[in-house]
Amino acid sequence: MTFAPQLKIPATYMRGGTSKGVFFHLLDLPEKAQQPGSYRDNLLLRIIGSPDPYQKHTDGMGGATSSTSKTVILSKCEKADYDVDYLFGQVAIDKAHIDWSGNCGNLTAAVGAFAINNGLVEPARIPRNGIAEVRIWQVNIQKAIIAHVPITNGEVQETGDFELDGVTFPAAEVKIEFIDPADGEGALFPTGNQVDIFDVPGVGSVEATFINAGIPTIFVNAEAIGYAGTELQDDINSDAAALARFETIRAHGALKMGLIDDLGEAATRQHTPKIAFVCPATSYTASSGKEVQADDIDLCVRALSMGKLHHAMMGTAAVAIATAAVIPGTLVNKAAGGNVRESVTFGHPSGTLQVGAAAQKDGDNWQVEKVIMSRSARILMEGWVRTPPVDA
Repeated sequence: MTFAPQLKIPATYMRGGTSKGVFFHLLDLPEKAQQPGSYRDNLLLRIIGSPDPYQKHTDGMGGATSSTSKTVILSKCEKADYDVDYLFGQVAIDKAHIDWSGNCGNLTAAVGAFAINNGLVEPARIPRNGIAEVRIWQVNIQKAIIAHVPITNGEVQETGDFELDGVTFPAAEVKIEFIDPADGEGALFPTGNQVDIFDVPGVGSVEATFINAGIPTIFVNAEAIGYAGTELQDDINSDAAALARFETIRAHGALKMGLIDDLGEAATRQHTPKIAFVCPATSYTASSGKEVQADDIDLCVRALSMGKLHHAMMGTAAVAIATAAVIPGTLVNKAAGGNVRESVTFGHPSGTLQVGAAAQKDGDNWQVEKVIMSRSARILMEGWVRTPPVDA
């Protein structure tokens, strides 16, 4: 029997923030994969190595975690005042599914560098030395993002001394601005409230803040669901009953936020919404062994991604945290002390992160102008990825 040879596709393997993924220029993909649909999904699934019942991604580029099972497709933006279209796909590990419903804030940090290196930014916009402002149109959520990419001698600078908890080695700092990050055409609070009493079958009634900023997110108090708020990954991810309970809360939250019409749809929308739990500033030991002191943070936050506790913090969830923190009355703001603020430093399983937000009240509604955070990014490998042919 004769088998078709593998496909050879130009690709770049990049780390962005605390995530990594396979990046493609749209026009480098096979012609059939340049349009959304089953062929594109099947091709990217095979490249990542999903679905994998062993949950190892041995036969693909994925890393078998939500942070490392990601794909990005970039192309020249046709919109005025933007440089690049950024499309993100969150690849399920054990299912043949790619979730295109949200953004990845961490990989956003790598988008500007890829865009510059692949000719998607006009040369006149790139200084010989200094900072290049790459104007990104985030296709999944139809929002604008500005990446401030350091440039040295006309090339993207990747090395530096900026340290990011959750990433082992230092690199160059990349500042990211999420412009008007409220999802759903500005529906920052989809229920109309900063806090709701949320009835979850099998769990009970809990207070919750539902917010659409960066990514749709459900915040609950750690104590209300039986946690301290300083847990690390093994405390949650080794407990199947706990994961099932979180998924129940998340699924019912998705219904309450209007993201799904039927509870069963939540299983095919694992990327959004996120669920997170908060507590007041508390000292704890991070996964790296670093001692996080209560005096150095405003609150603690833990968030789940793709059904597991995240090892650090998703960039988009950090946008939601910053937004909720600066708006009085939310559970995040209350956990941070209830003060008026323009930024917040929170503790996560790998350490700490500071994010800033500019929000103002317009009548009865809150509007968020932008959220700012620092990340780093670098190329891990570039060349071609090879994959067996797939069916449409």
